[in-house]
Amino acid sequence: MLGLTGPRHRAGALLAGLALVTAGVAVQATATPAVAATPHRILFDDGHAEEAGNADWIISTSKPDPLAQDSSPSSETDWTGALSSWGVALQKTGNYSLKTATSALTYGGTSATDLSKFDTLVLPEPNTLFTTAEKTAIMTFVKNGGGLFMISDHTGSDRNNDGEDAVEILNDLMTNNSVDSADPFGFSIDSLNIGSDYPSAISDSTNPVLHGSFGTVTKSLIANGTTVTLKPADNSAVKGLVYRTGYSGNTGAFFATSTFGSGRVAFWGDSSPVDDGTGQSGNTLYDGWNDSGATNAALALNATEWLSGASGSSGGGTGGGSGTGGGSGTCTAAQLLGNNGFESGSTTWTGTSGVITNSGSQSARTGSYYAWLDGYGKATTDTLAQTVTIPSGCTTAALSFYLHVDTAETSTSTAYDTLKVQVLNSSGTVLGTLATYSNLNAASGYTQRSFSLASYAGQTVTLKFTGTEGSTLQTSFVLDDTALNVS
Repeated sequence: MLGLTGPRHRAGALLAGLALVTAGVAVQATATPAVAATPHRILFDDGHAEEAGNADWIISTSKPDPLAQDSSPSSETDWTGALSSWGVALQKTGNYSLKTATSALTYGGTSATDLSKFDTLVLPEPNTLFTTAEKTAIMTFVKNGGGLFMISDHTGSDRNNDGEDAVEILNDLMTNNSVDSADPFGFSIDSLNIGSDYPSAISDSTNPVLHGSFGTVTKSLIANGTTVTLKPADNSAVKGLVYRTGYSGNTGAFFATSTFGSGRVAFWGDSSPVDDGTGQSGNTLYDGWNDSGATNAALALNATEWLSGASGSSGGGTGGGSGTGGGSGTCTAAQLLGNNGFESGSTTWTGTSGVITNSGSQSARTGSYYAWLDGYGKATTDTLAQTVTIPSGCTTAALSFYLHVDTAETSTSTAYDTLKVQVLNSSGTVLGTLATYSNLNAASGYTQRSFSLASYAGQTVTLKFTGTEGSTLQTSFVLDDTALNVS
């Protein structure tokens, strides 16, 4: 029932650490990263047999945080793993925060390696199938603004002998998930075992992956790998950047990029290019990272930068780079907020425990759940936040929500209790206050409120509601049916 004037009782304790971060993503709500000084957050997966057999696809044996092995690495051997050159090169820029996931991938959860806390996910030749829940998490992460870096190997590269190889596993991710199984990225991985080649980069001086801050890409390396077949009719953003010798167009793409929802995707057809030849004792590795006939380091690092939304930026900003190529700078009409009607409970949103509720003391506008800030009749601050990336190509970004305010306050002139609607950056700095409501806005029923966020296109921002209540009479701020529509 709307119009409650009695105080409510708190259902639980405050959540620790309201998330204010940038994605992937993501429409995504996240928690402040452990290393907040570095804006671009990269998660390397090591929960799917990436160390099986001779594989050693890790940036460090220290997990989840490689800094525990060496907090200031100067050479790749300061971290142990066949991907340590990649990790150390990123770490030395001062612009990246790197972590390793060793358990199931989640999105919208509370774990330190939940995808909502990262801008880019790297899948370095996974060798076990992703679960149904993991595939939903990964695809939602990308759709909502995250970057996904998929690294395959040749067909038959079943390093743990479980009957699945990286080709099958990554194809399964794209074709057997609950988010979009209809060729979401516009390519499929070929069942091939190409023995050797030095694939060449296309000529495109504007492409930030081929011509990025880490150098110019001319060639890559195949040492038993595969390619992809592009399907631009399914996703017009797909683009082949590096091709197997003798191939072009929609076949033989060894390195490709695409977009999905608000996110970005990169694919590489072999793990050898990112192998730096050093790792844990007993592994037989191959130094493709430093192969003199290729420019693999530049390709890996430029692609990571582009996926993180940093490409074309001046550095230090988070997300929403202005680089072109690979599908960036485009806008697909979409609603970006996750769990926008609150029907999935606290999923995707972060803030004060108990704010998202299906309590019968107030009423949802639609469905059963809504967000209820304050209403206790005592000094209280409640918060609710979600982080979202607004694609740089969008000229319209309309935030809307329905708000109901009821109060026990009797003043017609003094705002004792307030609700602020704000936009924040990745550091928690307020970029703008869209509106402030108070007990003076009390009325029966819900009223829709709308604001333009078009000025934040190309940025990852946090939308935050903060309800602040005085020490005596209650005011309840009730939200439902939020949306952020872009086009």
